[in-house]
Amino acid sequence: MHIDQTINSRGGVNRLAIVNQKGGVGKTTTTINLATALAALKRRVLVIDLDPQGNASTGLGIPKTQRVRTTYDVLMGAMTMEQAIVPTQVPGLSLVPSDINLTGAELELVDQQDRAFCLRKRLSDISSDYDDLLIDCPPSLGLLTLNAMAAVNALLIPLQCEFFALEGLSQLMETVERVQQNFNPNLEIAGVLLTMYDQRNKLSAEVAADVRAHFGSKVYDTIIPRNVRISEAPSHGKPVLLYDHRSSGARAYMRLVKEICEKERRVIAI
Repeated sequence: MHIDQTINSRGGVNRLAIVNQKGGVGKTTTTINLATALAALKRRVLVIDLDPQGNASTGLGIPKTQRVRTTYDVLMGAMTMEQAIVPTQVPGLSLVPSDINLTGAELELVDQQDRAFCLRKRLSDISSDYDDLLIDCPPSLGLLTLNAMAAVNALLIPLQCEFFALEGLSQLMETVERVQQNFNPNLEIAGVLLTMYDQRNKLSAEVAADVRAHFGSKVYDTIIPRNVRISEAPSHGKPVLLYDHRSSGARAYMRLVKEICEKERRVIAI
């Protein structure tokens, strides 16, 4: 796997949540491949799987039988974040895995004081151990996603190039505004990522144009294509960057991490 090594190691994301209340838009795929690409730049990366489905854990090669300590245990205070972290097959990339028990966290957190800040508090002990923290959020705008938004400094929103792409995004934006007002005034939209783009389909081009008209410069130049290798990779417990680094999907995620790092570097320079 080759990524442009001229990217400054100080650029790029710090704490980033990958969020969209719609399922099947590429949140998990984006999380694990962006994390893999960042790790390839010799950065210390941690992925937190905050989805009860545990797809990010599966996609990074951690089977259910090995998920002894999970994000559920961390949120419930049964253990520290550090105790739940496991290494992955990607050098420099670690994971806090998830399993179905996390489903109960929504209800169990409701009665807790400062319930929106549980994840942020758990992260305080490891904040200096990693260069980048990526959170794979569930396909909802519930308490788990609220915890993620309160704990990060930016959001990446994957958006599938389909007819209903913009449907429901107004609700997400309203949630972001409420979080900014009440929980995390520093929260920003890092960018909107177009995914599952089919260049043979005229609709994909039309949707991409509509999204760019709506979000302007917040939309990344990089577009993730619909690619069979991306679909196959999770069944092998690998990010597509490891499964087939020559595929169009892998190349797209390498371009994405370069774009993110360069954009962040420009912001720092300003």
